[in-house]
Amino acid sequence: MTATAPPPVRKAAAAPAPTRAPRRSRRGNDTAGWPVAVLGWLGSLVLFSPIAYMLLKSFQSETDAASPSPKLIFRPTLEHYQSTFQAGFWAYAGNSIVVALVSTILVLLLAVPAAYALSVRPVAKAQDILFFFISTKMMPVAAGIIPLYVVAQEMHLLNTVVVLLILHLGMNLPLAVWMIRSFLQEVPGEVLEAAAMDGASRMRIMGSIVLPLVRPGLWSTALLCCVFSWNEYFYAVNLTTTTSTLPLFMQKFLSFGELYTAQVAAVATVVSIPVVILGWICQRSLVRGLLFGAVK
Repeated sequence: MTATAPPPVRKAAAAPAPTRAPRRSRRGNDTAGWPVAVLGWLGSLVLFSPIAYMLLKSFQSETDAASPSPKLIFRPTLEHYQSTFQAGFWAYAGNSIVVALVSTILVLLLAVPAAYALSVRPVAKAQDILFFFISTKMMPVAAGIIPLYVVAQEMHLLNTVVVLLILHLGMNLPLAVWMIRSFLQEVPGEVLEAAAMDGASRMRIMGSIVLPLVRPGLWSTALLCCVFSWNEYFYAVNLTTTTSTLPLFMQKFLSFGELYTAQVAAVATVVSIPVVILGWICQRSLVRGLLFGAVK
């Protein structure tokens, strides 16, 4: 017998070397983003130009401020800011702070349970209730000022901070209910069911689970209500005189036949500073709250 040689062992083919994905050049993305960045900066400058113009006028004399062509080279003065604080600014500022903060706190205390009942635990005819809330914003304010004036006069609330608190509460409450309801609707229902199965009460669910989840929405709602209350003028000018807020304080410097451009610009700058600071502090919560639930 002849021995047969074993078949030659074939070597396993070498595995192909892994090919690296080509790196994407970032230059193309950066180049594509330049037009958007330029447009964004131009839009920001256009929106900021009225504020810059107001700030520029506040440091000018009345003669320079009233000139038809804007003067960029002038001798700055702080005279108008001094006269602003000497004309009783702090009394009006205190009223504005009290009205804005207290009305905003009361709005949140009332709007959160109402929005919770209309979203997380919906009640019967919730849509009719929501329409009733928003319908109160459809009537022009001027149409109801006479009944409001008569009621305030009968209750001896004219020229008081209390009447502004009540009206600002009614002014911001419908908006707050609608906004907070939209935020609460984004809370996953499974989280609430799990908490209920663990024995948590409705108050515990709302206080320990729901409110921390929608905290950015609450901050954005509070900021908008505070700004609306800070800038409100119609109720103040019709229902108050000496005990009023800062928008009415600005009216004191408007006089016919006299130059008041620089003085009003200085007052408007001082009045705008607290709102700008508050918006700057809460800008992250404001953006997160306004975009809450937009991306899932």
